[in-house]
Amino acid sequence: MNFKTSLTRVAASLVVAGLASIAVAAEIEGQQTVVTKPMSKNLVSVTQQLLNASPGDKNHWLHPNGNYAQTRYYPADQINAGNVAKLKPAFVFQTAVLESMETAPLVVNGVMFLTTSYNHVYAVDAVTGEQFWHYKHKMGPVTTYCCGPNNRGVAASGDMLFMGTLDAKLVALDAKTGKVVWETEIADPEKGYSETMAPTVVDGKVLIGTNGGEYGIRGFVKAFDAKTGNLLWTFNTIPDKGHEGVWAKNDATGRDMLRNLAKEKELLAKNGGDFYQTLGGGVWMTPAVDLESRSVYFVVGNPSPDLYGDIRPGDNLYTDSVVAVDLDSGAYKAHFQYVAHDVWDLDAVSPPIITTAKGKDGKDRKVVIHGGKTGHVYVHDAKTLDLIRFSEAMVPQENMWVLPTAEGARMLPGANGGVEWNPMAINPKLRMAYAANLHQPMTYHVEEAAYPGGDKLWLGGAFKVIPGEKQWGRLAAVNLDTGKMAWKADTDQPLMGGVLATAGNLVFTGEGNGWFNAYDARTGKKLWSFQCGAGVNAPPVSYTVNGKQYIAVAAGGNTQLDFKRGNSVFVFALP
Repeated sequence: MNFKTSLTRVAASLVVAGLASIAVAAEIEGQQTVVTKPMSKNLVSVTQQLLNASPGDKNHWLHPNGNYAQTRYYPADQINAGNVAKLKPAFVFQTAVLESMETAPLVVNGVMFLTTSYNHVYAVDAVTGEQFWHYKHKMGPVTTYCCGPNNRGVAASGDMLFMGTLDAKLVALDAKTGKVVWETEIADPEKGYSETMAPTVVDGKVLIGTNGGEYGIRGFVKAFDAKTGNLLWTFNTIPDKGHEGVWAKNDATGRDMLRNLAKEKELLAKNGGDFYQTLGGGVWMTPAVDLESRSVYFVVGNPSPDLYGDIRPGDNLYTDSVVAVDLDSGAYKAHFQYVAHDVWDLDAVSPPIITTAKGKDGKDRKVVIHGGKTGHVYVHDAKTLDLIRFSEAMVPQENMWVLPTAEGARMLPGANGGVEWNPMAINPKLRMAYAANLHQPMTYHVEEAAYPGGDKLWLGGAFKVIPGEKQWGRLAAVNLDTGKMAWKADTDQPLMGGVLATAGNLVFTGEGNGWFNAYDARTGKKLWSFQCGAGVNAPPVSYTVNGKQYIAVAAGGNTQLDFKRGNSVFVFALP
């Protein structure tokens, strides 16, 4: 990820009016959970049947990205292109943490569960905003992470919630009370591991990846038993053998990446290939799950160090790749690498989506799509992960793939993308994907850098924004069957946060300047905006309670791009 900054600090907090005495008492007594009022009797157990039925479920939002396929498509149309201009705030919930917010709240039968930076969790009434309970994770002595102290949400299953933490723990909470049921270590934070992603739960397994590609970790996806926290399986994103790959000369689009393969092979022969333990490959975002084929799909981040490639000759599998593994065993199924031997920090981070698109034969087939930092939407065959097509570039590209130099080499789209971690959304009826993009001209600087130890940032250089050059964002609609852009809507600032599409032919996304916007999914025309007062840099969600549809989004700003901080979740509905 990007604008790397090693952060180890205590959360800045604000006490919400009316809760001051309770919150202070909790800190003094060292409690982790404060119960404000009894849990709603409407809260139900999140069964596997409910989780499976999410694509057609209008009442809940049970997955961070809407469903196991991660389509971020909400099937209700009470709020639609014809009436969205009337959308008004229903309530605003303020948290106790004034810091970047990237949470995708879950909603279970009228109860909302949301997270903040530094691993706070709140349970609130999804209609009134009244708080039920507040959990604050007791952080361990070591946290090593880049890109902000964010948390992107919890997963729900049964009567429990699951959250990854900055000190690399997996915590299970009782959904009714917020009390800790169990806690287990995912990896050693002293070696550079941390967690910001929202996990997913399926068939009793909690699936979670890891941050840390900037600290020389070895990436993975792990499955834990949801009842006990016991480790069930691990898939390492860096194999101990074969990580040199096929010595690819070109990227996924067929362009020459200017690799000096002879030099790389000489370095591998001279120094060996035992650097796999520090080769990076973090998995930043929630995996997609296909229950029919029992497959888990996820994308893998950059190699370590980010810019200095001589210390890691070869393709550096499975970095910068989409990977499929078996849900029950974690065994490898398939992969496709977008950028081999990445020295531009163009890691794959936006979560994959399972959907339907036309194959090369013109017939519909199940596909996995990914929005890349390169600015392309990639469409893969779901079984083999072979590339079917890639979209036209959604943002400007320049000097791809110029190699970093000591003085600095200019290359677009830059280390943030394209599509950063921002989750895309699709409209299956329109066969469109909607991607939030960044345009940030940068120069790439390289320097020799030996492994410094897992708690120290390891970039092997720097990428620098060019002063005076305009930065902006672009919401792009891409036809999945052709790869052509159907429309684009530009914003004054780079887009960072995520997208929601609905059956009402709407697309929602936010901006760092505080605007939260709704667009016509067919044309890209902006239909509605609301000023939230802080950066809207989180993925929106939607749900229905008592026949009324709501749209919710966090406004807390962003650390990477230093957008204005806030501490609120805004919820909107029609009058």
